[in-house]
Amino acid sequence: MGYRVAIVGATGEVGRAFLRVLEERNFPVDELVLFASERSAGKRLTFKGEEYTVRDLSKEGSFKGIDIALFSAGGSVSKEWAPKFAKDGAVVVDNSSAWRMDPDVPLVVPEVNPEDVKDFKKKGIIANPNCSTIQMVVALKPIYDFAGVKRVVVSTYQAVSGAGAKAIEDLRKQTKAWCEGEPIPPAQKFPHPIAFNVLPHIDVFFEDGYTKEENKMLYETRKILHDPDIRVSATCVRVPVFYGHSESVSMETEKEISPEEARELLKKAPGVVVVDEPKSNLYPLPIHAEGRDEVFVGRIRKDRAFERGLSMWVVADNIRKGAATNAVQIAELLVRENLI
Repeated sequence: MGYRVAIVGATGEVGRAFLRVLEERNFPVDELVLFASERSAGKRLTFKGEEYTVRDLSKEGSFKGIDIALFSAGGSVSKEWAPKFAKDGAVVVDNSSAWRMDPDVPLVVPEVNPEDVKDFKKKGIIANPNCSTIQMVVALKPIYDFAGVKRVVVSTYQAVSGAGAKAIEDLRKQTKAWCEGEPIPPAQKFPHPIAFNVLPHIDVFFEDGYTKEENKMLYETRKILHDPDIRVSATCVRVPVFYGHSESVSMETEKEISPEEARELLKKAPGVVVVDEPKSNLYPLPIHAEGRDEVFVGRIRKDRAFERGLSMWVVADNIRKGAATNAVQIAELLVRENLI
């Protein structure tokens, strides 16, 4: 049986990744419909060797017959259009932050809380978590189930692709200019140059000094794990890497767990690849995670700040597992559970 699948935001980084992932995973697409803004309407994209013309979302009046709609077009578009798709019978999997904290919308990482997917029927929408949250909770879950986790201190090293096409262009142009001895061109996306630089600033700042991105990691983790008491202190940083987010994660556990036990748990965990041979200089790197769907974990060691705790290094492709792949996995879960 095949499904009628729509992609909203089809011409963006994640939208194009949806197409690649659907094809690679051989998702049962019977018919594909691509939507974007008026500016991108008319472009042609290829899926399984066939070309599809992108439609102008604003000119559509009905979405009846669509089974699954994968959204990656920004929060305002999702707020306006996701309910319209859902009203016409589609299940929406939304990649923006618009619906993540809505109590009637499940926030799902298939390796962590697949059972929550069934709760989509209240609004017809399932939210994809933030990219940095996804990879962290995939790595945390086996340890959380075995030993409990009371608190997490995480610093992220996030690729520019997480900020969109203009951010990618900033890094390309600035790096080229620097290498050629030319003046660094002004940034389109960031408040400072990103080439050969590190920006401790992702999304807007709040009064308490934390950013919106850092708050996402706290509140989304609590919702995904169904644990309102877990504490997450995040510092989110943009680094001059094109694809692949890296994270330094330290946690305090409820009960003692050794690095060896954690390593064995993670080796058996779905969606996780352990790369942890530091004596041979083997540990997760974003250049190795690029284009992959797994979460890579290494540098697993006893944490020195917590009496009972672990530290580890976590890397994943933010456009794939952090966005497109996770959404397609949710769609696969819907099919597997006969929910559509």
